[in-house]
Amino acid sequence: MKATLMLEDGFTLTGEAVNGPFETGGEVIFTTAMTGYQEVLTDPSYCGQLVCMTWPLIGNYGINHEDMESEKIHASALLVKECCKNPSNWRSEMSLPDFLDRHGTPCVEGLDTRALTRHLRLNGSMRGVISTEGDDLLNKAQALPTMSGSRLTPKVAAKSPYAWQNGKKLPAELNADGSHAWHGTGVPLLVYDFGVKWNILRHLEAAGFEILCVPPDFTAAQAQATGAAGVFLSNGPGDPAALASETETVREIAQTMPLVGICLGHQLIGQALGAKTAKLKFGHHGCNHPVKDLETGKIEISSQNHGFHVLLDGSPDIIATHVNLNDGTLEGLRHKTKPVMSLQYHPEAAAGPRDANHLFHRFRSLISGASGIGSR
Repeated sequence: MKATLMLEDGFTLTGEAVNGPFETGGEVIFTTAMTGYQEVLTDPSYCGQLVCMTWPLIGNYGINHEDMESEKIHASALLVKECCKNPSNWRSEMSLPDFLDRHGTPCVEGLDTRALTRHLRLNGSMRGVISTEGDDLLNKAQALPTMSGSRLTPKVAAKSPYAWQNGKKLPAELNADGSHAWHGTGVPLLVYDFGVKWNILRHLEAAGFEILCVPPDFTAAQAQATGAAGVFLSNGPGDPAALASETETVREIAQTMPLVGICLGHQLIGQALGAKTAKLKFGHHGCNHPVKDLETGKIEISSQNHGFHVLLDGSPDIIATHVNLNDGTLEGLRHKTKPVMSLQYHPEAAAGPRDANHLFHRFRSLISGASGIGSR
């Protein structure tokens, strides 16, 4: 079955539908990751996006339950050169097409992904539509909402508190006074789930944290009442500038509690401390981005997935800690005097480099040292 991709500027490619019929749209982006397609598809940060994989063969090692980053696929569609229907790997539990079918996610193969990637690099990420039957695709693409200004976290964020224990989500209830009955298995950490990747929670637990996750509308007063030693802000989709109320909550938390964040969490911390955020031309999506730690001088290869970044102009209380060596954009920050730090990239990534895994222990040192609680 033929499928057409139409971008908002009229750029058009044709391919074959792996499943269908379908018609869907969103922001079209590319990732340079050679592996990790399952992690990409189930990462809530890809909500609202049609993801082009630049590596030509996708699906060859199949799908398994251990590599899920959330409970379902969040990407709007997958765009590939070739989709493998018969995977060969001892960990494989199903094929990529079967996985896509199970979650109702469209996939187009046979596309000239090199041409698409080059077009996006030259012109920037843009809106697009894929369709097996529809017409007037250009107008449909141009009618889609832009990623700038999009508030997407309500689609993927936690709706109520839950605990994360031994790699699993468990029900959690707060006491009448707002406190939480911590079990004493580690440093008590409150995680704001804006669309958190499960591997972040796995790494936080492995670093010695006991985790309680809460939705984005959890107030600073509620956070204080839980008895947590510190607060962690997760990754998530959309434009951070569209999250005004969440930014104000983060600003209040930073006054009273140790605070760390990754990706969207980093952007919210930047905004809360007086910095601005801006859209990148085509974003950073892949597993091969070099980042320099300005405080140690070391260079690490990192996994990244973001379309916005933090601008430090006019933010005297923020110190840059990490920088992207490809384009000089900010990759990490800390407050000059408060126990606050954050990273733009993903130190928990499992489908690519693991150079930055150690930063979870830096999170723990900051929070346990500032709170005076330590490990319970």
